This record gives sequence, structure tokens and C-alpha cells, in this order.
Amino acid sequence: MDGLPPTARLIGIGWYVAACIVFGVIGGVELDKAFGLKPILTMVGLAVGMALAFWGGYRLLIDTLGSLSSNRKKEK
Repeated sequence: MDGLPPTARLIGIGWYVAACIVFGVIGGVELDKAFGLKPILTMVGLAVGMALAFWGGYRLLIDTLGSLSSNRKKEK
């Protein structure tokens, strides 16, 4: 991801966050259908998706901001 411009990196972070949440909810809904535990596993999937989105989004954002600051130092 180092060769991408900053705007593309930020768009990628947004897609990552959205995908984590959506896949967590979809997984929870499917597990609810399989086990008959209507809202419980959907909420668990949402919570897991949000936790992964936060953690991974934070890591990606820190990497992006770190590379931006190092690029600015090289330009000076």
C-alpha cells in the first residue's frame, strides 16, 4: 500500500471499516438463522465487526499518517 497516494489509502481504510462491519453483521444473521438465536449472534457479529474495524482502521490510519510525515521529511 506504500505506492498509493494518500487519498487512495484513506478510501481503502473506509472500505476496510465498512467491510468489517457488514461481514460481521451478515455472519451473525446467518448464524442466527442456523441456530435460531434471532438477535443475539447478529449483535455479537456487529460487535466483533466494529472491534475489528476500529483496530484495523486505527492501524491503517497510523501507517498512512506515518508514511505521510516521513515523505514530508524527505522533501525538506
